[in-house]
Amino acid sequence: MLLSLIIFLPLAGALLVLVAGGRGDRPEREGLIRWLTLAVSLATFAATLLLWWRFDPSSAAYQFQESYEWIPAFGIRYDIGVDGISLLLIVLTGFLTPLALLSSWESIHKGVKLFSFFMLALETAMIGVFASIDLFLFYVFWDAMLIPMYFLIGVWGYERRVYAAVKFILYTMAGSVLMLIAIIAIAWTYAEANSNTWSFNLLQLEGLTLTQSMERWCFLAFAVAFAIKVPLFPFHTWLPDAHVEAPTAGSVILAGILLKMGTYGLLRFAFPLFPAAALEFAPFIATLAVIGIIYGALVAMVQPDMKKLVAYSSVSHLGFVVLGLCALNVQGMQGAVYQMLNHGVSTGGLFMIVGMLSDRRHTRLISEYGGLKGVVPRFVAAFLLITLSSIALPGMNGFVGEFLILLGAFRWQPWMAAFAATGVILSAVYMLWMFQRVNYGPVTEKNRTLPDLTGREWALVAPTIALAILMGVAPGFFLRPIEPSVTRVVERVTGQQPAQVRSASGARGSALGTQGAALGARGSALGPERAEDRSPIAERRAPNAERRPMSADR
Repeated sequence: MLLSLIIFLPLAGALLVLVAGGRGDRPEREGLIRWLTLAVSLATFAATLLLWWRFDPSSAAYQFQESYEWIPAFGIRYDIGVDGISLLLIVLTGFLTPLALLSSWESIHKGVKLFSFFMLALETAMIGVFASIDLFLFYVFWDAMLIPMYFLIGVWGYERRVYAAVKFILYTMAGSVLMLIAIIAIAWTYAEANSNTWSFNLLQLEGLTLTQSMERWCFLAFAVAFAIKVPLFPFHTWLPDAHVEAPTAGSVILAGILLKMGTYGLLRFAFPLFPAAALEFAPFIATLAVIGIIYGALVAMVQPDMKKLVAYSSVSHLGFVVLGLCALNVQGMQGAVYQMLNHGVSTGGLFMIVGMLSDRRHTRLISEYGGLKGVVPRFVAAFLLITLSSIALPGMNGFVGEFLILLGAFRWQPWMAAFAATGVILSAVYMLWMFQRVNYGPVTEKNRTLPDLTGREWALVAPTIALAILMGVAPGFFLRPIEPSVTRVVERVTGQQPAQVRSASGARGSALGTQGAALGARGSALGPERAEDRSPIAERRAPNAERRPMSADR
């Protein structure tokens, strides 16, 4: 019941907020509503930490599973569970939601009750997406999260908020319809093959054999839906508008959590359900990812608006995640999951920083700032640390994820890794250039009286920076639960057991090489490539090759 509690506690809190707020917009109750909303989000985060504490990191199986009949005529069940991949994304959701609420504590003054309601309802939908094993349940949560986000952008956003909200929901709904058609198609095929017994359970559907044509079309439907959500080039055009027009809390959640649902969907559903098609289309998807890495970085470099700059940086950074997934080896996929977490922390932190500046000056234009180092030194120090986290400085969280992704990509397609590596350089260029223009140079008159970090803002940046450093210096703590689940996906898609990286003592190490020991071990990605380490594309199975069904115990 712990997992269900985590999913529905925010929704219960959202309903409680409506009751506590009374009828209409009552300003005298705004303080009560804010503190109640924050308390519910903190309680949810505490529950996610308990979930992590009880999780067995050595197992690839789903844990904390719950299964109840929902619509038995069609085999639709309330099936939920977590593995090492979804676990940390749920914890990240619990971590960022209270920070997002704090970031808009003083900037949201109208409709505080409804704003708080939508934030908590959105948290329930996001956690439900990561916990769902039943595809129909996953789709319900997937579409449910669109409604709160639409209102958060459309009601509490900036000047072009309605345009951005409509564009966001139209793009995402278009992909959702394609995914729904594919879900129905594979469930119907399962019923045809099993005496008209329907099922939407992921583990059961993984054992289904599809024709080559049907597998291709279903994979493409899933892939397009998730590519729009990432967003992957060229489906990215909705993202800058949504980020720029959303309130700070909306931008933090959008960048930190919602974008990860696209990459999570590829890893959880598209690749395991359609392995042959995944092997076939992986090079094309990876090519789009590399284009997105370079394109996003170049466009970010010329942006005059700090928020739009950070938005285009997300296109670049999420391209690294997709590249790691398409490498279809343990290093690449493990790095991709780690980079999902990294991006949520660092880019979420950047949107908080931009929001603080916007609250002070009511402008996000880089040209309006300058010389802040001498005016707000503590703020600039926090800004610098979060910037270094974003550009993957060694010792910060971003370095580990990008290193593993490039390592996995190099083992698969060296030329793609080489082109993608230019994105690392470009990210340092646009981020440090923006940091220099905002914080150095002569102080303009309007910036001389800006206040430094307040207590509320310290509560925002301190945990963000602490987590970025912890993930940079102790990555094994986070990589350990991810590896078994990623290994299972690689085995499922490639049809072969990946080579294991072992430490000098022979114990199984993480994809990072159990730090230094595994770098010299046999089978290391830096050593000679063995026959079984070849690209999964080179080892592509025949489209109609027999597939091994997956079970929850595997």
